[in-house]
Amino acid sequence: MTSMPVSERLGSHIKRAEQALNATKTAILKPAGVTVAQYSALLHLSENPGISAAALARLCGVTPPTMNTVLNNLQDRALIERTQHEWHRNVLETRLTDEGRAVMADADARAVRVERALAAEFTDEERTALAGLLGRCVEILERERP
Repeated sequence: MTSMPVSERLGSHIKRAEQALNATKTAILKPAGVTVAQYSALLHLSENPGISAAALARLCGVTPPTMNTVLNNLQDRALIERTQHEWHRNVLETRLTDEGRAVMADADARAVRVERALAAEFTDEERTALAGLLGRCVEILERERP
């Protein structure tokens, strides 16, 4: 017997919401030809042209090796280009190609529909409260991490 029922574990509820969001975005992004991880990379690249793979990994919440795999797949499809930094020869700058911008626009329109449908289920006050509560969850969990 466990000392805390699953129904009382907030982590279980957060995980279910994350899995539902990920599954929905996976399905909605499939026609655009990208995975959720690839979309996340394209989204952050669209706002941060020239960003390094390590910085992009931090923004996307994945490890640098995982981001390198994502970027290699995007580069193989000619959706991004990676060039040496002008001063730091060990740093590769990553940018969207024209094709990458087109795929990003399609994928983003699909993802925004999901985000808007989710947001529409809450009032402005509820959305603000939910974002604040989730932010507090992150802070607490980061404090508890050994």
